[in-house]
Amino acid sequence: MAKVRHCPSEVDVKTSALKLTRSRGCILAVAVLAAACGDPDRPGPIDPPRDTTTTVGPSGFKACSNGLAGDFSCDGVNLMSRLTLTGFANSGGNANDVWGWTDPATGIEWALVGHSEGTAFVSLRDPERPVYTGLLPLTEGASPSLWRDIKVYRDHAFIVADGAGRHGMQVFDLTQLRGVSNPPQSFTATTTYDRIHSAHNIVINEETGFAYSVGGGGGSDTCGGGLHMIDIRTPADPRFAGCFADEATGNRRTGYTHDAICVAYRGPDTEHRGKEICFGSNETALSIADVTDKANPAALAAVSYPDLGYTHQGWLDEEHEYLYMNDEFDEYNRGRTRTLVWDIKDLDDPIVATEFDHGTAVSDHNLYVVGDMMYQSNYAAGLRILDISDRENPREIAFFNTEPGAADQPGMWGAWSNYPFFASGVIPVSSMGGGVLFVKRAN
Repeated sequence: MAKVRHCPSEVDVKTSALKLTRSRGCILAVAVLAAACGDPDRPGPIDPPRDTTTTVGPSGFKACSNGLAGDFSCDGVNLMSRLTLTGFANSGGNANDVWGWTDPATGIEWALVGHSEGTAFVSLRDPERPVYTGLLPLTEGASPSLWRDIKVYRDHAFIVADGAGRHGMQVFDLTQLRGVSNPPQSFTATTTYDRIHSAHNIVINEETGFAYSVGGGGGSDTCGGGLHMIDIRTPADPRFAGCFADEATGNRRTGYTHDAICVAYRGPDTEHRGKEICFGSNETALSIADVTDKANPAALAAVSYPDLGYTHQGWLDEEHEYLYMNDEFDEYNRGRTRTLVWDIKDLDDPIVATEFDHGTAVSDHNLYVVGDMMYQSNYAAGLRILDISDRENPREIAFFNTEPGAADQPGMWGAWSNYPFFASGVIPVSSMGGGVLFVKRAN
């Protein structure tokens, strides 16, 4: 197990960062400070933020031909269009998370793009000509943030921000996007849940109607930074439901959860089938918990793995037999990008079945699974698409590098996330400095 560096608290580091303005030089200063403290989601000093003052508006379709789609290296993935950052707010800022919503009334697909200043809404009625429809600004009194996370339930977006002060969880009725006649507009939140302040991520189990705010801070980390459970079955009236934190995990042994996936479990472990199970990426370990009874959640397992750097995020296969996980820091120690493949057929005793070596040295970030495909946003290597039909033997079959000219080395700058769940096959990919790129498999 990698040694844990003892450094200033996460709150102290973020408070220092928030005192800086958002100029390019100051963002780099934040990155250097964070890197010294081992916070893996801040850009590292070897990868300073690039200039984001690029042209406003969409660029058009570019087929992947002879390994290129315009300036972007690719294999089997076309560029539908791209929106740069300067169109999203008054300043360039940075992009972070991206999620999606399909309007059940119109069938229009929408990209929900996290930004330093708030959440941008982009209509994909024509994915070759995306329309930036407006921005939900950050909560009044909160601070601009490098991190914003978005999920959707019952036509509402649920939004949190980390290192943002008293931001809370914004709830936004997405049906307000219908019929906007003069875009872009500035929107207001439908409501704001204020029992949290800052949070690193928001997780939603759409089958049960519960949200899980994780990585809490800013003076409201009442659940130790673990699962802050919220009943959102009435989206405009979210209510606190309970806490879970496995204190055997996290750098500070508080049960801090960086990200998670929570499901109505349908896997082979009959002891737990039908229960609501959360799989947490807890900095130092995979944490598995039964959260069916919100008043009495139970830890099932907490397991680490060799060459630990920072347990970052993971996603399940659709049979709930395997969990695919990324470690955001291990490339600094190992020199190679890897994906951990966990066998979770026994929830009380998960094991690492294998590791997939990507053949690169870049840091990896968010990944998602759809059927037999896995979609990874790997910072300087962009979007990587893997065939996981043989669950323990992934193989890369396509890619789109959102970061032209980026070096093959670890660092926290580049492709942050992607949303591969649209029926159209269009995949929004967020690039911290490049905005949002809309891509689609060529075949």
